[in-house]
Amino acid sequence: MGGSKAIPASRDRSQSRALVLAAVPLLCWVGWGALRYASSAAQGGQVFLITAGAISSLFGLAVWRLRAATAPAAACGTVICFDISILSRRPGSASVFASGLAPLVLLFLLTYAATRFRRDRKTSGSSKEEKHGRNAAQVIANLGVAAVAAAQYNWISHGVPPLLEATTSIFATSQIPMLAALAEATADTLSSEIGQAAGGRPFLLLHWRRVTPGTDGAISIAGTLAGIGGAAAIALIATPTMGIGMQGIRDIVLAGTAGLFVDSLLGATLERVGWIGNDVVNFASTLFSAALAYLLQQGTFR
Repeated sequence: MGGSKAIPASRDRSQSRALVLAAVPLLCWVGWGALRYASSAAQGGQVFLITAGAISSLFGLAVWRLRAATAPAAACGTVICFDISILSRRPGSASVFASGLAPLVLLFLLTYAATRFRRDRKTSGSSKEEKHGRNAAQVIANLGVAAVAAAQYNWISHGVPPLLEATTSIFATSQIPMLAALAEATADTLSSEIGQAAGGRPFLLLHWRRVTPGTDGAISIAGTLAGIGGAAAIALIATPTMGIGMQGIRDIVLAGTAGLFVDSLLGATLERVGWIGNDVVNFASTLFSAALAYLLQQGTFR
């Protein structure tokens, strides 16, 4: 989403600042739980911990050097990457990529490529963001929910590392909300970027009127299909890496796609009239996707 913001700049900044102030302590607390969780593993826990920490640090550094994020945003991304890598580790696997790290890396690659696809045709994004990358509030709004959701198995198991293959099905089910949040974040960015670059004049869901590209809450056919494809890619990569089955893939794509439309509805209503900023919209959309995925896993709608 882009274009001129309806929300006053001071309100937008205060909302983003509040999001960061609330999320950073929570992410650090989750990170501390991840440290204890990994270090208590009987087999290979310390090695996995060191490897995850090193890869997360390199990932954050690469994001900063590519100017995809500011230094504070890259630091937040490092913590989030570490939390997800540790807490979504597949039972019985020693590979750091047998976790949510693989979907997270795919998210970055897809969104990074989409952001730069036909950049000259796009109207969204301030010159400051294009020069320095996303800020900490934007990173937290898109990825913070996934980091917290990744801790669900840790809470279920009371901090006992998954050493038995019998826990695999419970583990996979518990990670569906985390993957749904990542799917929605991927879908949102791809739909916006591809829609502006190749989708023509978009329209608003509320009244189906054509609007100018970059309008808050606007969608296009090309952008929507790209977003759904991105959500599907996140779900599919979790099959070989995290053992997610067909039902899980379906729930991830469904929840991620639903969150994409919630994002557009919030953008066309509350954001468009200046009540909330884009960071709050993105945070609410990923939270919705994670919550819907949880309900789907519980059989609420079956």
